[in-house]
Amino acid sequence: MRKSVCLAVFMALMMLVPVQAGGNVDVQQADPADDPKQPTEENKTMYMYWNSSNTKAWTHFASEDVESMETYTEEQPNGVIDIDIKFRMDPILAKRIYMEDDGLFRGSFDILVEGDWTNDNDGNTACGQNDCEELNITIMAGPNEIGTHHEKELNPGQNTVDFNILVEEDTLIDWDGSDYNPEIRVKMKLRGNYQSGGIFFADSGEPAKFEMKMGMDSKIELPIDDASFAEGFQEGGDIDGASGSEDAPGFTLVVASAAIAMAVFVNSRQEDEEN
Repeated sequence: MRKSVCLAVFMALMMLVPVQAGGNVDVQQADPADDPKQPTEENKTMYMYWNSSNTKAWTHFASEDVESMETYTEEQPNGVIDIDIKFRMDPILAKRIYMEDDGLFRGSFDILVEGDWTNDNDGNTACGQNDCEELNITIMAGPNEIGTHHEKELNPGQNTVDFNILVEEDTLIDWDGSDYNPEIRVKMKLRGNYQSGGIFFADSGEPAKFEMKMGMDSKIELPIDDASFAEGFQEGGDIDGASGSEDAPGFTLVVASAAIAMAVFVNSRQEDEEN
């Protein structure tokens, strides 16, 4: 009997010894086996990709994708180019992510434009009939619009479009792949009015062209809170990483104390029986 009591006391004391895990136990460290297309604490940037062979546009968190072409390109000498590209995350978001309060979505897109894209009510220009649209880049989480950047300062030729979208009080900040899979939408409408003069006259007007570089040249950094990667949050807990009662401060101490008290009670009872 005394052996059982001693064993119970020993086990209780062992529960009081803190177990240390390597690194930060509150936030999961990046696992080399993780899918590089999914966000991590070290990588929160989404990159745009396009392939014309299957007319597919997509985005994910890996900075390279061998399935993608280098650029998306459309040209129209005389007529309309109607750009409406939806870069949906593929594969879908496998982790639950939470945006920082007052954080910034930071975008940078490399875009070339030629022709006319500004409505000016001038009948002599290609967009004189209010039938064009300036560049708009919209961040979506499922069907929910997070924010739109309207670019008014594009110049003919190559442009680097840098922008920030602030996390507002009413911004959806708790995302998952089932209902809130990320999507980036790029819209623009350009017109070309090029006319060949033939043999006797000079050419007139300008052709329209839209070109967007993929991968590292067109990306958006998401303001994901580091606490998103805590195990407790991934399992459905709050953003502070709180998990079940077994992980609550003092829980192990309470269990160990109860075990010691039981051992002392059993030992005392045994001594009374012996006397």
